[in-house]
Amino acid sequence: MQITIYVLILIAVVILNIVGIIGSIVPAIPGPPLCLAALVISFFYFPGKITITLLVISILLCLLSTTIDYFAPMLVTKLGGGSKYAIVGSSLGLIIGFFFPPVGILWIPFVCALIGELIANFKLKKAFKVALLSFLSFILTIGFKLVLCTVIFFLSIKPFF
Repeated sequence: MQITIYVLILIAVVILNIVGIIGSIVPAIPGPPLCLAALVISFFYFPGKITITLLVISILLCLLSTTIDYFAPMLVTKLGGGSKYAIVGSSLGLIIGFFFPPVGILWIPFVCALIGELIANFKLKKAFKVALLSFLSFILTIGFKLVLCTVIFFLSIKPFF
């Protein structure tokens, strides 16, 4: 009975982490919070193997990640002089690009942000600058979330072994 619970909890932790890592790229899935949930499960299932300090730092980093994820694209696009069309284009491009991995995930958001800004301004040079900034913001936020989720994944499964 004890082994069955142990295996079920391990499976739950691994699934939460895998879906969380996927969610670092896919906009509709909250990646870092899912990985954090896996860490919380490990924290309570293995008292003392994961410290409260590590848990608090992970929570703060997940909050920071979520905040950056929501505000960085808008802020970077605004600082670059972009419009809401570029932000919407980049977001739609990410959803469309998910169906054409790996190239689609990287390039379709850029192209859609470019098209969105061209619709708003009709100035190619400005639209290219805004699309590039939007793309760089996207890459940096995804990179941060992927690193965070990967670290949390290893921290949450380490107590099982």
